[in-house]
Amino acid sequence: MNPTMGLQLLVVAGGAVAVAAVARRMGWPAPLLLVAAGLLVSPLVPPVPLDPELALFVFLPPLLYSAALDSSYLRLREARRPVGLLSVGLVVFTAVVVGLVVHLLLPGLPLALAFAFGAIVAPPDAVAAVAVGRRLGLPRQTLTILVGESLFNDATALTLYRVAIGAAVGASVDLAEGAGLFVLAAAGGVAIGMALAYALSWLFERTRDSMVENALMLLIPFAAYLAAESVDASGVIAVVIVGLHLGHRMHLRGFGTRLVSGAVWKVTAFLLESIVFALIGLQLETVVEGLTGVSPWQVAGYAAAVLVVTIASRFVWLFAVSSLVNLLHREERPPSRRQVTLLGWAGMRGVVSLAAAFAIPPEVPERDRAMLLFLTFTTVIGTLLIQGTTFPALIRRLRVSSDQEDYEDRLAEAAAQQAALEEGLAELDRLLAELGEPDEIQKQVIDQLREKSWRRSLSAWERLGGGTGQDGAETPSALYRRLRREMLQAERRVFVRLRDERRIEDEVLRELMGQLDLEEAMLER
Repeated sequence: MNPTMGLQLLVVAGGAVAVAAVARRMGWPAPLLLVAAGLLVSPLVPPVPLDPELALFVFLPPLLYSAALDSSYLRLREARRPVGLLSVGLVVFTAVVVGLVVHLLLPGLPLALAFAFGAIVAPPDAVAAVAVGRRLGLPRQTLTILVGESLFNDATALTLYRVAIGAAVGASVDLAEGAGLFVLAAAGGVAIGMALAYALSWLFERTRDSMVENALMLLIPFAAYLAAESVDASGVIAVVIVGLHLGHRMHLRGFGTRLVSGAVWKVTAFLLESIVFALIGLQLETVVEGLTGVSPWQVAGYAAAVLVVTIASRFVWLFAVSSLVNLLHREERPPSRRQVTLLGWAGMRGVVSLAAAFAIPPEVPERDRAMLLFLTFTTVIGTLLIQGTTFPALIRRLRVSSDQEDYEDRLAEAAAQQAALEEGLAELDRLLAELGEPDEIQKQVIDQLREKSWRRSLSAWERLGGGTGQDGAETPSALYRRLRREMLQAERRVFVRLRDERRIEDEVLRELMGQLDLEEAMLER
């Protein structure tokens, strides 16, 4: 690798993490702050071009896989109708509407290329919307629809984009053939994803090694994407299918696999998302340099028109389709106008759109390519900054909250803990019957087991009250956690002092610290 390019990537990654850290500390949406920071420093630093292959192969598969692992297969299955209408229907509708508008604005632009641009800006990236929604307590159904849409809409958009680009550069593709290619790509992605998912599940059942399983998981998104793309199937769908299947069956893995996997993918998603949103802002200089011989006001008018049409087409589709679905199916829980409004305003675009624009082939005239790249950039930036910055205010304005869901979750958790406690104690009694009459030491062990089970169940019920008693005092579980944390800190100081005095080795210190860290993690939970 070129040392200069390596240094550029390192600086971008380090700067992105630093900005994201500030956003997390201040409670701000990290994607929006990263984009704004990238825009501010773009004129001051050398250009950092966004390589489309880097974005579509290095960034997209692990981000999709991480989101799929963390998603609920059961909730997505329940929301399959709205997710399908958004990830397929809305993408096609947006691509057609935006393509027609761009063709009217730029009559010299071939219609196929205009539709390719429509496909480029059609898929929203729900990362920013979901991050804000979770922090402000957006209802679970709305979050599920947003996540499901973001998992599958890239596949629709990228397939439409390939068909339209093929037609634009001379390949003869009619509407029926394009639809057939889309169906084959989607079906191929599903088939390859399911085949890999079952094969990997079979393999994981025989490894039983957390390090090996998590090492394989780091390779899975890239392997699934390459396997599907190599046969012209949808790599995006293949990655999502594998992630959903393995995430749904994660309970079959060992505790070590689950603990390591959760940490690994949180860090991976945080790093990649930070770099991606910083790269979006840093494209300003690269995009503007390509525009020559065009009036700035005229270009600004084109950009504003495309942005408005992109945002408006989402609202038109959502309100029209939700009304039609309710009329035809008479659903028991139809989406409210508040929910539809929130879904409509959550259509921020992301790095997939920019990567697709940068991937427009050189056969396209440079003037047209530069214009489409600029319009893509302004659409992505416009949706992120306009919709992203106002999305929290809209949630508060509509008074949408997940407080009732949170209470029901805590109640269900407490009830589940109670049921598990009773089953665990029954199993303990069965084992004691086989053991016979216990001696004094065994009785102490049995009492500790019973006490620990009761404490965990009691803690779940106490969380229903926010961790305080009726008079505002600490509950027993909260007091236990606070005092035990202080004791753990004292124990750590002793271990470090003994290491510094060379009475124990560093290997022993790490082992002892690991035991205390696991206990503190359980207390934090």
